[in-house]
Amino acid sequence: MKKSILVILLLTLSSQVFSQVIELKEVVITAVNYKYLNAVDSEENAISVQELEEKVAMFDIKSSEFYNDEYDTYNISFYIPDGKILAAYDKNGKLIRTIEKFKNVKLPSAVSSAIAKRFPNWTIVSDVYQVVFHKSNDVVKKQYKVRLKNGDKKMKVKLDEKGNFE
Repeated sequence: MKKSILVILLLTLSSQVFSQVIELKEVVITAVNYKYLNAVDSEENAISVQELEEKVAMFDIKSSEFYNDEYDTYNISFYIPDGKILAAYDKNGKLIRTIEKFKNVKLPSAVSSAIAKRFPNWTIVSDVYQVVFHKSNDVVKKQYKVRLKNGDKKMKVKLDEKGNFE
């Protein structure tokens, strides 16, 4: 008799444990500065460049040690071994502008093919990828400065992200 009461008690308690299923709403995290990310985003960018740009977009100035509500703008620098981003935020945490510079990143296919087509016997020695973003009209200027070498000859060329020479 004691065993049957104990079994019935355990079954009723265990059924209540399994019946408690709680569904949570889907949580989507978005960057406050999503316009910046959309403007500078390129699938051909190096992963380190993309990650640093995401950090810039997700940076919360109000929770940082630099925040003081007396200032109108804040200039914050972000660094990785390949490059750096200098970002300016307003007092509400909105990104105003950035200046970015990365060295020796993988060139987009449009840039590489444009160089190979125009300078067939030249090799790429080094490159610098520069990005300037300004919030006022969501203008982004992307530029690649590439050093080329052909034997003893050296040359520097500038191209945009589409492979157009400047």
